[in-house]
Amino acid sequence: MNAFVALVLLSLVVAGPARAGNAVYVITVSGGINPAVSDYIEKGIAQAENEGAEAVVIELDTPGGLLSSTKDIVTTILNAKVPVIVYVSPKGAFAASAGVFITLAGHVAAMAPGTSIGAAHPVSFLPGQPPGQPPSKKEKGKDEEEGEGGPPRDIFGEKIENFAAAFAESIAEERERNVEWAIAAVRKSEAITQSEALEKNVIDLVAEDLDDLLSAVDGRPLQVGKREVILETGGASIERIKMALVNRFFDVISDPQVALLLILAGLLGLYVEFTQPGLVGPGIAGVICLILAGLALQIIPFNWLGLLMILLGVALLIAEIFVTSFGLLFAGGLICFAIGGYMVFDVPEQSNLAVPVQVVAGAVLAMGIFGGVVVFGLSRSLFRAQVSGAEGLIGQIAVADSGIDPEGRVFLKGDLWTAESGERIERGEKVRITEVRDLKVRVERISEPKEENT
Repeated sequence: MNAFVALVLLSLVVAGPARAGNAVYVITVSGGINPAVSDYIEKGIAQAENEGAEAVVIELDTPGGLLSSTKDIVTTILNAKVPVIVYVSPKGAFAASAGVFITLAGHVAAMAPGTSIGAAHPVSFLPGQPPGQPPSKKEKGKDEEEGEGGPPRDIFGEKIENFAAAFAESIAEERERNVEWAIAAVRKSEAITQSEALEKNVIDLVAEDLDDLLSAVDGRPLQVGKREVILETGGASIERIKMALVNRFFDVISDPQVALLLILAGLLGLYVEFTQPGLVGPGIAGVICLILAGLALQIIPFNWLGLLMILLGVALLIAEIFVTSFGLLFAGGLICFAIGGYMVFDVPEQSNLAVPVQVVAGAVLAMGIFGGVVVFGLSRSLFRAQVSGAEGLIGQIAVADSGIDPEGRVFLKGDLWTAESGERIERGEKVRITEVRDLKVRVERISEPKEENT
């Protein structure tokens, strides 16, 4: 009996801690880097630290994102108390722009076959100014005057570029990776494949899949903070950390493409409601879309000039209804929409989340077609003769139900109306309605006097 108890206690001592510590937590990032993703990664690493995980694997596939969110993620990884492995996967994935900084920051950096990394140059410099344009005179200093035969220096852009390059350099130095390539990825937008990255000491290894990765790093010594850790990932259990529902919601709406569509859909809904009062549905949908867009704009840095251009586009579309411009105002509104949609997320605080031209063009084209149908239909209704209400009575033919001199009654569409006229009209004569005032109509004779029926 004592031997049995001892055997049970021994099994608990051996199996218990092994199961608790020999687990690898996996965080999956597929899409742009934004505050929702940053919060997801920070909470995932904190959970792994609290539960004594062997390591954290960040499966990364990103086109880039906000520099502020990238900095938060890198800071979390560099100060993590648990080994963090950044794995660019699956096959065909890439770690572009912000993904370069995150990959370099990992205690272990790995890539799957068929993946790529690089192009970390900030794509947007001056707020309210399209990429590639020189700074205005107000933004020029005495040290950025136009040189002989050359364009003016973009000092603000240089500051952003220098910061990003220094950021990449410091991360590469900390992890003892290729500093020269890290700088070139920022300054020259260099991008390389997984095999080149391995050859140039940008990453530590290439792994076919997650199981292959865990087998490859098993037994690898790492410096985590002030302590040295030897990874024991062979046969480790895999615990996938899912993004919380709230983070998933904000992750979706913080995509600049989604945010732009929400803005356009919201404005279009209100536009339809204002031009066609009483529909209710478009107005409610428009308000909901604008509320969601407002939440997105609390997350994504945006350009006020681009937003004002979109609002100007709405104003021009509405003006087209009331002003005969032969389509010029409507065309101007669409142009403002296109320019505003392209500029609204063109700001220096982000890496490469600007809305692609094809997305803006498609959204503006769809809005133009829909808005054109609304404007055309409303314009026709404005110039069409009234067929109902008091105005619809003008021009109608009635029959005098009694003599009118100057007042009497007329019979019109099954109703008797009090009528007045400037001339004597006998009973039975046909008259035309010329004016409607309160519940009285003014008429004029349109036929010869008729004898009264007995």
